[in-house]
Order: sequence, then C-alpha cells, then structure tokens
Amino acid sequence: MSAVPLGDDLGIEAATDLKQQLSAHLARSEPLMLDAGAVQRVHTASVQVLCTFVRERRQAGRQTGFSDISPALRDAARLLGVSVQLGFPGPDKDSNNKQAVENAA
Repeated sequence: MSAVPLGDDLGIEAATDLKQQLSAHLARSEPLMLDAGAVQRVHTASVQVLCTFVRERRQAGRQTGFSDISPALRDAARLLGVSVQLGFPGPDKDSNNKQAVENAA
C-alpha cells in the first residue's frame, strides 16, 4: 500500500501542485493512503482536487483512504459537505478542537 503525504498547506496556491502530485497516483492499482495529518491550511480548491481524485479512483475500482486527517481538513470537509465523498469516518466525539478554515465556502 502506498502512502502520499499531503503536507501542511493546501491553500489555493497549492491546488495545482496537489493535482499534479495526485495525478501520478491516479492509475495505480494498489490501495492508496493519503496522509493529511499535517494539513494546517485548507482552501476549497484543494478540497475539490481531493474530492475529484478520490471519486476518479473509486469509479475505477481503486481504493483510496486517509491514514490521518488533521482537524483543519476535517473541518473544511464538514463545512463544504464532502466528508462522505472523501470517505472520512464519522465525527470524533471527543474532539472539541475547532480551527478556522480559510475561504471555506
């Protein structure tokens, strides 16, 4: 199983680089894990890239998951209503840590 670290900045400036980084893994047949544990800054454009990537792999019958999800990315996905599309597990009931999301909508 391959793991792809997403880094700490998924701002709008990073969306194109994220798309290029992920496109190299689009056709890989083995299951893929995205490590989003370090993400601190998130923009809608990068969330859209992640949603498209996960959807394209799912439609091709390829497994894609997240090995870790930072609170910033989890909150952005929740605010944008795409947690299910990304395959995020349900909310962590013990977590009261809320972070601001830049340009979430």
